[in-house]
Amino acid sequence: MTQGRAILFLLLAIVAVWFIADWVRWVRAQGSSARWPPFVHLAIGALTDFFDTLGVGSFATTTSLYKLGNLVADENIPGTLNVGHTVPTFAEAFIFILVVDVDLTTLVLMIAAATAGGWIGAGLVSHWPRRRIQLAMGVLLLLAAGIIVARVMHLVPGGGDARGLSGVRLAIGLAGNFMLGTLMTLGIGLYAPCMILVSLLGMNQTVAFPIMMGSCAFLMPVASTRFIRSGRYDLRAALGLTLAGTPAAIVAGLVVKSLPLTAVKWLVVVVVVYTAAAMLRSAVREASKETGDVARA
Repeated sequence: MTQGRAILFLLLAIVAVWFIADWVRWVRAQGSSARWPPFVHLAIGALTDFFDTLGVGSFATTTSLYKLGNLVADENIPGTLNVGHTVPTFAEAFIFILVVDVDLTTLVLMIAAATAGGWIGAGLVSHWPRRRIQLAMGVLLLLAAGIIVARVMHLVPGGGDARGLSGVRLAIGLAGNFMLGTLMTLGIGLYAPCMILVSLLGMNQTVAFPIMMGSCAFLMPVASTRFIRSGRYDLRAALGLTLAGTPAAIVAGLVVKSLPLTAVKWLVVVVVVYTAAAMLRSAVREASKETGDVARA
């Protein structure tokens, strides 16, 4: 292991310890009851983070399960996703930064760009009203479904052999990852669009794994602190994602490693489109309710 990679691992470990300690401290300070999450939240954590580690992504699938089961209030979904999936993402990042060869400078700069985007995005989303979040998530979930379809049908380039970026391509990559980091705070996963981004820039698709997981591992705790402090997340649901998702991610990354996932991705597309439609319907109902309240006043 190179010295630079060892320093990155050390920083990742420090961020992980800081995030967990800060989360526990804040929950205690608020007097919240951190009871053991029910089985359904543990099952969602295990399922979504298992497939997340294999490249399917966890945000869209988790959002769909929450919406279908009416388990988490719509306005709390972005915060719950970011807070709950943070610790499993630490495990994913450790695994893929260790096993995949990627240019360290490119990796560090892409992580920094995504983290900056996450910090700015969370500051906005953590104060958004319910209807705006429903509208944004509905539209962006449709976009996420389109990205998955494009990947499954090979409508985007398969990438090249590059392990790093420089010059104009690096600048484009940094700008793109900054935007993806911002969108993550709305509950839209970074994995699939990041894989397309690095492929379009001529990089090997395998290189996307340490970039996208490393980006999320640093941006999610930064963004999550804003959701935690604003109270815009579901504590028990987030604990379910963390407690069951972390071991599932480790098993997927170290034991399973790969699976034929085409059928799973098509299923995700169907569920995500349904969820996007449900989000947009909820936003319309919310708008009608607000109009009615104004009229009665």
